[in-house]
Amino acid sequence: MAFNKRVKIKELLENDYIDRDVVIMGWVRTKRSNKNVSFIALNDGSSIKNYQIVADPNILSEEILKKTTTGACLKVFGKIVPSQGAGQQNELVAAKIDILGEADPEKYPLQPKKHSLEFLREIAHLRVRTNTFGAVFRVRHALAFAVHKYFNDKGFFYIHTPIITASDAEGAGETFKVTTLDLKNPPISEDGKIDFKSDFFEKETNLTVSGQLEGELAAMGLGDIYTFGPTFRAENSNTARHLAEFWMIEPEMAFYDAEDNQDLAEDFLKYVISYALENCKDDIAFLDNRAAEEDSTKKADQRSEMGLLERLQFVVENKFQRLTYTEAIDVLKNSNYNKKQKFQYLIEDWGVDLQSEHERYLVEKHFKKPVILTDYPKEIKAFYMRQNDDGKTVAAMDILFPGIGEIVGGSQREERLDLLSKRMEEMNIPTEEMWWYLDTRRFGSTPHAGFGLGFERLVLFVTGMGNIRDVIAFPRTPGHAEF
Repeated sequence: MAFNKRVKIKELLENDYIDRDVVIMGWVRTKRSNKNVSFIALNDGSSIKNYQIVADPNILSEEILKKTTTGACLKVFGKIVPSQGAGQQNELVAAKIDILGEADPEKYPLQPKKHSLEFLREIAHLRVRTNTFGAVFRVRHALAFAVHKYFNDKGFFYIHTPIITASDAEGAGETFKVTTLDLKNPPISEDGKIDFKSDFFEKETNLTVSGQLEGELAAMGLGDIYTFGPTFRAENSNTARHLAEFWMIEPEMAFYDAEDNQDLAEDFLKYVISYALENCKDDIAFLDNRAAEEDSTKKADQRSEMGLLERLQFVVENKFQRLTYTEAIDVLKNSNYNKKQKFQYLIEDWGVDLQSEHERYLVEKHFKKPVILTDYPKEIKAFYMRQNDDGKTVAAMDILFPGIGEIVGGSQREERLDLLSKRMEEMNIPTEEMWWYLDTRRFGSTPHAGFGLGFERLVLFVTGMGNIRDVIAFPRTPGHAEF
């Protein structure tokens, strides 16, 4: 018999296997015993639900049952029978148990009790075995699959943009450098600077902060494309919203204007959230209860007005509110929060960059629905955004979600060579190094648009978790590169 002729627990729960002999494998969550029998709760990761194993000491050896401790990995042979107890419809009566991997109960850190998220981050290599993280990563998988399905069904092409680049798409300078030079003795040029001509790529390179610019190049020949890959920001930020390594979804579309871009982004978000709601019912129900428990420990004014499940359905069922940055500034400036100085950053003048507290006020307090903000001042946005006729604003859009703030940022791209070149010069972006990007405006330029969605922020919203480090398996943050 092949080793892996097993039935997954999810399949056992969803189908009728009564009176059938099966093999299941998984990790012990709990074991409780009386004089006559032991009940083992087994989980194999396929479902948040455990499966009950009935182990009779008259059939199984004392040595095997002694090794059946929390964390141990088992291969169980037996028959499925209707359950006598409450909580499950059927169970497996074990005829034989193989111990695939022991777990010393004195040392195994995930004993059946409540563990803090901070503690679980310290053992991130094991935390996926908990109910919370099993649920989070199954939801993360469903969302990733939904991303590909959505774009594929719409006729988009998936492009793999480079991870090593020579450009900083955002112009922020917070990049991780890539080099093969001897850091203890780097070659120095005549002007006293490091001579990157001697480096592997013969120029200064870094890990990508965005696949957008290369995505635009692909859209100029394929029409509609998307990227979905890792991006890196060397931003020394220790907040619950920032990672040094995260995943970005970045569609770019030829023949799209700003409104087309907003329509696509709203439709896309509703689709992937609907997909998770439909395909991760048990996990989201568990996370909904978890979020409610966590919320109950907060002060009354810090509690969410809606539960997680309610919030997800609300986003799917309601049309997003659209307004310009200028209109948003008026709302914020005249709000009681601003007048009573409840904002940490008071809104006084047009042109300021909105903070997370302002974004969340618009979504959670004022409109009480997701918001699409458009037409930002050009001074606070990137060089590639299309300049509006007023000379002050650009055709940008940000989508704001409850509890998160900005979840999507995008724009119609500047397709006019003269205006793009002038803007790059104003922002000290070397046009000679970006000749390849400007070529798309020299040869057959067209209106086009795109947006970026930080995947972890989407997972954060759908799972109701409070810290972005808890929605990626192995978070990379300042001072942390374990596992």
